[in-house]
Amino acid sequence: MGKKLKELAGGLTENQLASTVKESAQQIWLAGLGAFAKAQEEGGKVFDALVKEGESIQSKTRKMTDEKIAQVAGKAAGTWDRLEQVFEDRVARALGSLGVPSKQDIDSLSKRVVELSAAVQALTEGKSPAKAAAKDVPAPAVADAAKPAASPAVRKPAVRKPAAAKPVPPVTPADVLNTLPKTSE
Repeated sequence: MGKKLKELAGGLTENQLASTVKESAQQIWLAGLGAFAKAQEEGGKVFDALVKEGESIQSKTRKMTDEKIAQVAGKAAGTWDRLEQVFEDRVARALGSLGVPSKQDIDSLSKRVVELSAAVQALTEGKSPAKAAAKDVPAPAVADAAKPAASPAVRKPAVRKPAAAKPVPPVTPADVLNTLPKTSE
């Protein structure tokens, strides 16, 4: 390698060659120190710029992730709703085939029981529509229309009015359910 350097140096002596190499090494060293100093100065700026870029990318990624999660959650909720509806329909069919009344059936029966209880209450208090119509017609006119003209007057036995009935308590849906026949399992 020494021979190649001598050939490249041409007519330079060894001292001159050593001095040239030393100067080149010194310049390389100084260039390295300058690059290091420049990197230190710019390094803080570059680091800050990289942090800002990282924060920006993180916020974009988080936003996209949240959107995807919301989409998946929406689809899952729809799927669960459909599954729940299918389950409820199948249970309702199974209960119907066993003769168990549905909520609508029980509500309808409860409403009908309340209506009938009110009608019974009205009848026991003497508020029936038939009695009200009979009260509006005068008694002799009803009696004259019922008697034949030529027959002798026959006295009818007196009809005893029932004693005032106690009010009937309203019937609750639980009372209706207790009256249903129990199925053996």
